[in-house]
Formats: sequence, structure tokens, C-alpha cells
Amino acid sequence: MRVGLYPGTFDPITLGHIDIIRRASVLLDRLVVGVAINRDKGPLFDLEDRVALIEAECSGLAEQTGVEIVVHPFENLLIDCARDVGAQIIVRGLRAVADFEYEYQMVGMNRQLDDTIETVFLMAEAQHQAIASKLVKEIARLDGDISKFVTPPVRDALLSRLGKS
Repeated sequence: MRVGLYPGTFDPITLGHIDIIRRASVLLDRLVVGVAINRDKGPLFDLEDRVALIEAECSGLAEQTGVEIVVHPFENLLIDCARDVGAQIIVRGLRAVADFEYEYQMVGMNRQLDDTIETVFLMAEAQHQAIASKLVKEIARLDGDISKFVTPPVRDALLSRLGKS
């Protein structure tokens, strides 16, 4: 069984994240979406809300692809999380060259920690390459239209969290 781990903070989950989840799921038998707790980033959504939003967004994808998609919160090292969920593959999405530079370092460190776990990069589709959760939150804070970047349920949750609903 090919098990992959797609880690991230997902604060909130965007159409770019969903695109990577959809595309990764066709390569795997089981995809674990690892939701990083990462208190240092100071997420807008608490862990339970991020998990619930991701589960809601992924339920339809799992039905469409026939692949088991599981949401798994984690606070330990990424490589330890991969071991915990039985993943042989870490899936990472790339948007730009700047992403690659950071990810390249991560792969090198992860290979030093466990060289049996591979990292696979998927390029975001062109229409999703500029999407970043941080920018989506900023646009929403400033009353901009975020409907091109997130699904309607995520948009509603974000606007509600910002007191703009």
C-alpha cells in the first residue's frame, strides 16, 4: 500500500491545497493530510477548526478518487509523523522558486533523519500558484474578495473568524 503524507498548517485550506490533495491522491492508496500544530506561526484557526475544514473539503475528494484521505494533526518532527502514519512518501506542493529553495533544504534534512522516506513535489496548477493562506487572510481582513482562492465554506468560516460575516 502506497501511503503519502501531505503536511501543512492549512490556515485556512485553500484551492491550491485542495488541488495538491486531489492530484496526490491519484498517485497513492492512502493520503494522510498532516495538520501541523505549529504554535510559532500563530494560526488564525485553532487546530480543531482547521481539521474540521480539511475533513469537510476532503470528503468529496475521497469519494471521487476512491482513495482513503485521512486528516491527522501533528506536533512532532515531520519525519516522525511520516513514520507514525506509515507513510513512505512525503508530498509537498510547490508554487515558486522560493518554495523550492526551502523545500530542498527540508528534503536534505529529512533524508539525513530517515533515508527510506521519499519526498515528491507537485507543482500547483497555474491558476493556484499565487495562492498562499497568509495572503488569503490578508485579503479577507482588508475586505477583498477571496472567492477565487478558497471554497465557499472556507470563505464563510474565514470571514466569520474575522468578524466580517
